Amino acid sequence: MEAVKGIPYGMSNFTDVIEQNRYYVDKTMYIPMLEDQANYLIFIRPRRFGKSLLLSMLRAYYDLSSKDKFQQLFGNLWIGQQPTPLQGTYQMLYLDFSKIGGNIDELPQRFDAYSAVQLDGFLNRYREYYTDEFISRFSSAEKGIDKLHILDDEARRLGYPLYLIIDEYDNFTNVVLNELGNKIYHDITHASGFYRDAFKNYKGMFDRIFMIGVSPVTLDDLTSGFNIGWNISTNPLFNQMLGFSEEDVRTMFRYYQEAGQLDGNIEEMILEMKPWYDNYCFAEDSLGRDPKMFNCDMVLYYLRNRSQLGHSPKQMIDPNTRTDYSKMKKLIQLDRLDGDRKGVLRRIVEEGQILTELFNSFSANQITKPEIFPSLLFYYGMLTIIGKRGDRTLLGIPNNNVRKQYYEYLLEEYQSKNEINFNHLKDLYDDMAFDGRWQPALEFIAKAYKENSSVRSNIEGERNIQGFLTAYLSINSYYLTAPEIELSHGFCDMFLMPDLQRYPEVNHSYILELKYLPKDKFEAQAAEQWEAAVNQIHNYTADSKVRQLCQHTQLHCIVMQFCGWELVRIEEV
Repeated sequence: MEAVKGIPYGMSNFTDVIEQNRYYVDKTMYIPMLEDQANYLIFIRPRRFGKSLLLSMLRAYYDLSSKDKFQQLFGNLWIGQQPTPLQGTYQMLYLDFSKIGGNIDELPQRFDAYSAVQLDGFLNRYREYYTDEFISRFSSAEKGIDKLHILDDEARRLGYPLYLIIDEYDNFTNVVLNELGNKIYHDITHASGFYRDAFKNYKGMFDRIFMIGVSPVTLDDLTSGFNIGWNISTNPLFNQMLGFSEEDVRTMFRYYQEAGQLDGNIEEMILEMKPWYDNYCFAEDSLGRDPKMFNCDMVLYYLRNRSQLGHSPKQMIDPNTRTDYSKMKKLIQLDRLDGDRKGVLRRIVEEGQILTELFNSFSANQITKPEIFPSLLFYYGMLTIIGKRGDRTLLGIPNNNVRKQYYEYLLEEYQSKNEINFNHLKDLYDDMAFDGRWQPALEFIAKAYKENSSVRSNIEGERNIQGFLTAYLSINSYYLTAPEIELSHGFCDMFLMPDLQRYPEVNHSYILELKYLPKDKFEAQAAEQWEAAVNQIHNYTADSKVRQLCQHTQLHCIVMQFCGWELVRIEEV
């Protein structure tokens, strides 16, 4: 009997995945499609979407030195039955730019030294194809750039096709841009900068190039040095090339269930994961045609917990991704956001979406522009395509995993101005979830809103209040905080849906309706506004969806009315 395949959590080496009998979601059917594109390809996806594993698979497929292992590695996959003529025909150079770091003054030397080491490894792999004289000449060259030129001349003379794969092509340049500023970044990517020069050498030397990264910023700045690349990041043909479709997830979970390593209802597991890991779309033309995509690393994290522990993870967000979020925070320069871009962030949190032009690339000096900012968030996986309107794209928060990150960004700003004791607030949330005592928690947040100086610098209003309240409610583990859920042909301000999968002891759920009036209009309009709010919330509760969301918990309908910064009336209706 064949051994049960292991869960490939955290693995990015395709050969290891196959040889160690790990489960592999087949993406090899994209190989012929990639070959039909241009020879120099750029593909951008967020972190934790399996980019490195894809590159490793392509490397194993095209590598001349692995040609004899084709059936062993690919025999059970789609491409194993229909290989292309290019299989096993290239000498492959693989570069991972995330390995390059250090002091800015040392970057050119470190870049060259890393290139030299990788080129030496290249020669060791393909030594049998070269003469002793060439090997001696190549080995005696100390600099990576000299080795590259020597290899270029010899491979061209002998007619050897070369394939270059670059993982995280934008990694260290984005770090330089964030930590050291635009001037130094400009120096290395423009004019005679070493990074731009490297790409000028690559484009004339390699028959094929495939580059992957998380941001198109560097791409735009290298255009003059690498001006024949073809960006397929938003091409609908490759919308599903990374990540898992729902059917991928279902098939994988069924495999482990049939192998006796996964208990429970698979459809219920998928329903539990969807609000946290699903809903990514990377191409406008895929809307309504292709399924939305799951973050694959998060799915494997969930599966590992279910199979090993017999239950869902206590934290739906993989703790190992905290480093990724820290990197992302640096890359969007949160600590140096101007008012316009902070306004974009708040608008996204409060409305869950933003209508914008989606830019395929942009230079470093443009990322401070608020009209560019949503595109940057899209490439980092903080927004996804949810619709179109005319010539613009509607981008939305894909899932609760990402929504939590937005809340954390806002909380950090709010806490820096007026710190709230989270432990005390969580005590109040216990009373809210288990005993239905909601008023102390909501009044506590409302008081903090009034006292917080950072929100006073923004335009006051209902959206502003909603963003603040939602951010602090997000630390409540017992609920999925969902703003703007459509109910009975309207959108309730906030629905606190109980997370009964993890906390079955929760007894209460909540709909919150927030109302705001400026001080000069409050006396004249408050009564009418309150009555309208009560009618609205009663209409929401008539929706059949409400009972499904609340399950068996007691639903509380709360109206909160603000006059300026101050909560003046709060009641259950």
